[in-house]
Amino acid sequence: MLEMEIGDNVQKKPLCLIAAVCNNRGIGKDGKMPWDLPSEFQYFLNHITRVSRPGNMNMMVWGKRCWFCHPQSTLPLANALHAVLSTTLDTPPDHAHFVCKDLESAVQLAAQPPLAGLIETIWIIGGAQVYEAALKHPWCELVYLTEVMADFDCDVFFPEFDKELFKEQEEGFPNVPSGIQEENGIKYKFHVYKRDTSDAV
Repeated sequence: MLEMEIGDNVQKKPLCLIAAVCNNRGIGKDGKMPWDLPSEFQYFLNHITRVSRPGNMNMMVWGKRCWFCHPQSTLPLANALHAVLSTTLDTPPDHAHFVCKDLESAVQLAAQPPLAGLIETIWIIGGAQVYEAALKHPWCELVYLTEVMADFDCDVFFPEFDKELFKEQEEGFPNVPSGIQEENGIKYKFHVYKRDTSDAV
């Protein structure tokens, strides 16, 4: 991986993951969400499009398969620039803005001019390989995980991660509903994990 030095022309950005996972850590089946939870999906949209100031943007980072499986009806998204990770695409697909060869390339794009002054947060949208790379990135701060409390047949899974490094936050985290939710007969709960920086140099 190309190491990035934080210098005058690089602005470190919060890098956050967001996903919904069922009992076996599954996140998808045949390129689709295995469940229908409109309120949970709205929670996802609210987070990835929230900015602190009008005119600012967030960078969404998608794996190629994840991008093409996502419902195009939700695009374009407010306050969003989309980077699709691919080693085979030469130009951005419809509604996307950038093609990057890997996660680090997308992070550098967001953190350096001309985008650095515009981008607030880098959001990792999926899929599994992109999540795995992001969890190892030194800028990864927060993991927003919705626990779908049911069994679904899945063929894509959220990677395991270090719960000692990423500490689960208490209920009452900003903009995160507390307690168990239920929709369409399916119960789910929002969790947030924050990187423990107490030992950071």
